[in-house]
Amino acid sequence: MLRIPPSLERILNKMFPNTADRERFAADALQRAIEEENPSATEKPVSVGGTLHLFTDGGSRGNPGQAAIACILEDPERGEIICEHEECIGIETNNVAEYRALAEGLRLARRYHPNRLICHLDSQLIVRQLNGEYRVKMSTLRPLFDEIKELGSLFADISFVHIPREDNFRADALVNKALDACGSPPPSS
Repeated sequence: MLRIPPSLERILNKMFPNTADRERFAADALQRAIEEENPSATEKPVSVGGTLHLFTDGGSRGNPGQAAIACILEDPERGEIICEHEECIGIETNNVAEYRALAEGLRLARRYHPNRLICHLDSQLIVRQLNGEYRVKMSTLRPLFDEIKELGSLFADISFVHIPREDNFRADALVNKALDACGSPPPSS
């Protein structure tokens, strides 16, 4: 049995009066923390270093609308997927979803310490912004752009490459799978 400090127990009791909800929240939080520290058992081990390819996609049904992100990390030498991730992110625009997918992908890639990371995106706008060809004009995108630049600085060699949507079919399929699982957004007030 896990013991938590009384001060934390009081906060959890206020947040989740129902014991089952409180225990489910605590179990989920612990599971997420474990997964962040240790790649899941479904991820294939790779050697540290080398070149890795990251494929990311974000999308929304409506713009803004229910949104989701997906990323796939691949070892091109072995032709194997190392790990993949998809999740719903709530109501967002397509561009926010694209940036958030890339940020999540960079966090996943950091676990493997590649010497070189090639990021493949089907959003020409995001790639051109990250490569300095376009300015980031929208204030909602600036913090996401800055986050990507900060995460990117943690890699020895990183590049952002635009690819056609049809070449990003695996990440696109994961986004659609996540969007299907998100369900319908709540009705507007």
